[in-house]
Amino acid sequence: MSGPTQAAAGGPTGGHDLTGTGVLYRLALRRDRIALPVWVYLGTAMVASTAFSFDKLYADEASRRTFAAGIDGNGSLRALYGPVFDGSTTGGLTAWRMGVFGAVLAALMSTLLVVRHTRAEEEDGRLELVGAGAVGRRAPLTAALAAALTADTALAALVAAALLAAGQDAAGSLAFGLALGATGLFFAALAAVTAQLAETARAANGLAGAAIGAAFVLRAIGDSGTGTGWLGRLSPIGWSEQVRAFAGNRWWVLLLPLAGAALLTALARTLVARRDLGAGLLPQRPGPAAAAPALASAAALARRLHRGPLLGWTAALAAGGAVFGGVAKGVADLVGDNRQMAEVLARMGGQQGVLNAYLSSIATVFGMVAAVYAVQAVLRMRAEEVSGRAEPVLAGAVSRLRWAAGHLLFPLLGTALLLAAAGLTAGLAEGLALGRGTGPAVGRMLGATLVQLPAVWLTAAVALAGYALLPHRAAAGWTGYGVFVLVAWLGPILRFPQAVLDLSPFSHLPHLPGGRIDAAPLLWITALTALTAAVALAGLRRRDLG
Repeated sequence: MSGPTQAAAGGPTGGHDLTGTGVLYRLALRRDRIALPVWVYLGTAMVASTAFSFDKLYADEASRRTFAAGIDGNGSLRALYGPVFDGSTTGGLTAWRMGVFGAVLAALMSTLLVVRHTRAEEEDGRLELVGAGAVGRRAPLTAALAAALTADTALAALVAAALLAAGQDAAGSLAFGLALGATGLFFAALAAVTAQLAETARAANGLAGAAIGAAFVLRAIGDSGTGTGWLGRLSPIGWSEQVRAFAGNRWWVLLLPLAGAALLTALARTLVARRDLGAGLLPQRPGPAAAAPALASAAALARRLHRGPLLGWTAALAAGGAVFGGVAKGVADLVGDNRQMAEVLARMGGQQGVLNAYLSSIATVFGMVAAVYAVQAVLRMRAEEVSGRAEPVLAGAVSRLRWAAGHLLFPLLGTALLLAAAGLTAGLAEGLALGRGTGPAVGRMLGATLVQLPAVWLTAAVALAGYALLPHRAAAGWTGYGVFVLVAWLGPILRFPQAVLDLSPFSHLPHLPGGRIDAAPLLWITALTALTAAVALAGLRRRDLG
């Protein structure tokens, strides 16, 4: 391509740069007909289950106010969840508990969606084929943003409906839903800009993810103490909590993310016309003219492909471990003699003491997060196959099993590294915060996080089976992950039957620290993982590639 012109892009020129937007929009929704409902359902279920839990545990206003007063007096918990603006209602407590994490969930959903239908399509070469027809230069970008708007609107509407169904105030329910949806829309527009800057989908997602992390940290600093509140108001995630749903409903704050989304969308539309199709505005660093001898095998190539994501995930979980471990002192100070708060944390899975219950719950969360990486690592094989990069490798003296083994080392051993990093930093932070010595704390947390590995491996094996046996339905791996997590997370709160709880491997793990270790579940989950992986690899050997 000679330059950033409409002709180089392969699409119509002039005032027809939106030609084909409707078709691409419908195609985006069709391609994500499984993933988007899962994202929206997850966000809605988290809010609904939180409201249900608070309503059961704090049935009267006095108990809710007592709980909220303890939260506002604890800087660690304010940094993690934000301040409680209204502690008199279940809706206000739900907005406190899920406001920050609901906003992060909406941001992740939106950024992944936009990058998938813009930069990832260019990277795979499909957008060039589409652009050769009657499709405008800005049509793919506009269609992706329209799909994100649809998903964020659905999330806002369903969250509001869930809170209304729980008996909460209509205005507060709508304000909370719109706050989450507006945050998602802002980060969708931000992802549209990063998709123009980066040359690969991985880099675009990395830039957008770094922005989400920075927004979370900025908000946490702003909420953690006095005199720093102005920092939280600079964060798009902080804007979400500043809507103050159920506590005055400051509707005008919604204009901040919406105005930001409009400006970022305009910037992305300008940038998309100023670059070549397939190229990014940020320069790519050229590699060496000849490959190193260390890359002379299929396993070495897999290691090179997975190295960057593994390092990023390890750093993220290590940081998360430090944050959640540091909050342990705040949890201990908050509970004190508050029997109701002790009951809340005890129901999260711990068995011996409130602090153990809290640490057990965050270890489970780390396991579920590590399972996301495991599924992504498994499905990297699908990306290599669809893009055509796997075929030249397999055309040489490389069997399918050797090729798959190189990739599968990362969901197997990489997840162990992630959980070890999270356990190490959580234990160090807990020991330093409580002043009880870091050695025992690190040992406890390493055991609590590493015991999650059998469930994480089974989740990866299910994703492998989906890819190997149903290659055109590779998203089934995410469906399995969603079922496992929702059953383990929401099942105890909603009092699912035991037969349903047993569907998730996370429900069978020991609750460490503090719980009793039973080797039997760990062994049969590992055996089921090996059997599932063996069946999947046998199917991969027999099916047609591509």
